[in-house]
Amino acid sequence: QGQLVESGGGSVHPGGSLRLSCTTSGFSSGYYAIGWFRQAPGKEREAVSCLSVTDGITNYAESVKGRFTIFRDSAENTVYLQMSSLKPEDTAVYYCATAHYNWWPTRWFDSHMYDYWGQGTQVTVSS
Repeated sequence: QGQLVESGGGSVHPGGSLRLSCTTSGFSSGYYAIGWFRQAPGKEREAVSCLSVTDGITNYAESVKGRFTIFRDSAENTVYLQMSSLKPEDTAVYYCATAHYNWWPTRWFDSHMYDYWGQGTQVTVSS
């Protein structure tokens, strides 16, 4: 069974930057897309960004557009989320997830589209 491992979380001041990594391994077949989600305390999990592996199309939540960038290093089976101009409201546990089966690109933000999840990495933005 495949797995996803996130890393790169930490604590930063507002305006700072972080780069999250998600490394996949052990999958016997490819996946359609890989997404980043986040969950803040007391809130529901929300979609942050998605990269469609088949066509390279990226999607972003409105709240992070222009500040976050998702990109992939296929040679290392790693997808990154570059986060800049971080705000306190970006504080959350960030998860990556892969979509292997019933993939609908127009529903990239729906967590039910994703089949495997990482364990999460904490991002804290505070002064």
